[in-house]
Amino acid sequence: MYILLYGFWLLLNGRFTLEIAIIGLVLDCALAILMKVLFNYSLKKEWRVIKKLPLFIIYGFVLFWEIIKSSLVVCRDILFKKYKLNPTLVTFHTDLKTNMGRYLLANSITLTPGTITVKVENDKITVHCLDEKMLDTSKNSTFQRWIRKLEA
Repeated sequence: MYILLYGFWLLLNGRFTLEIAIIGLVLDCALAILMKVLFNYSLKKEWRVIKKLPLFIIYGFVLFWEIIKSSLVVCRDILFKKYKLNPTLVTFHTDLKTNMGRYLLANSITLTPGTITVKVENDKITVHCLDEKMLDTSKNSTFQRWIRKLEA
């Protein structure tokens, strides 16, 4: 991380001089100390994130695919009046263990058209959806399955 920050510093400056290099090192060290003190940063945590990077990338594609599918369903329901929409609030429990996982699930639900997360309380998530059939609340839903892999 520090090497990337230092390289970014040098890239933004556009030229390399001794002064720029020294100032960059000082700022990089100060930033490292602040990250350790304020955010409990460690290289061990960063390595865990780097190892999961392929899963995060795959999850991005899964999310994109779910957005496309949901968009088509919402377009169908709006364009063809024979489908009766029944807007409702749905509350369900999730077995995701971390706050990051629960909020990733909430944001993923909000990004898909036709649904919006209203409230997240511990393991309870409340979602407003255009129709209850639009929301998969099972423990084995696509989002929850992938987020469980990210949490592991």
